[in-house]
Amino acid sequence: MSEATLPTLPASVAPPPPAPTSEWLVAARRARALSWLSLVWMGAEGAIAITAGILAGSIALIGFGIDSAIEGFASLVIVRRFTGHRLLSHAAEERAQKLVAVQFFLLAPYVAVEAVRHLVTTHEVEISVLGMVLTATSVIGMPFLGIAKQRLADTLGSSATHGEGAQNLLCAYLAGAVFLGLAGNALFGWWWLDPIAALLVAGIAVREGLETWRGEGCCAAPDLSPSGTCAHDCCD
Repeated sequence: MSEATLPTLPASVAPPPPAPTSEWLVAARRARALSWLSLVWMGAEGAIAITAGILAGSIALIGFGIDSAIEGFASLVIVRRFTGHRLLSHAAEERAQKLVAVQFFLLAPYVAVEAVRHLVTTHEVEISVLGMVLTATSVIGMPFLGIAKQRLADTLGSSATHGEGAQNLLCAYLAGAVFLGLAGNALFGWWWLDPIAALLVAGIAVREGLETWRGEGCCAAPDLSPSGTCAHDCCD
């Protein structure tokens, strides 16, 4: 058969996407499993923190609980991202990235306004042993989840997974700040530490939201997607 008679595909038919590597598929399953674990953890943590915060009158603890609930939603986004036909979808990755970023922005305004109000009105906070135990647990446990997810994000070339891991690390930082505020109030009566910790919660949430929205840090090397090349602008 001559070159002139070789069959050609119609212009409208796109070539099939490259098959993912076994390493990529294993990383996707691990990311999904870690997100399920986070969803359960964040759901329980959020409910306990908000309840303890209301009882103690602690805006930092309430903000921490809301952040936990937001992280739980972000985990659900990642579970959906790596399920079914969305597994190899770049469009699904971009949607997941934006959804994770938006969660950060939902937290900041409420916490910032309430923190300023508590500072102006000299709102004193009750001692919360439950809040201190809860935040200490997050300080210890959350870094393990966050680091594991960000390593998987490098393998997957997924800024959405990187953003969820950043939320877990943010949770640990915020838990430490809230713990110090609660402990300072319990030991020395420094009620003002609580709203200051809450302002820190709001500020870090905005920063992390902006970084996730822009897709910063989604790839550590250029050959991390199923096709062997990173598909994200941040890798250029």
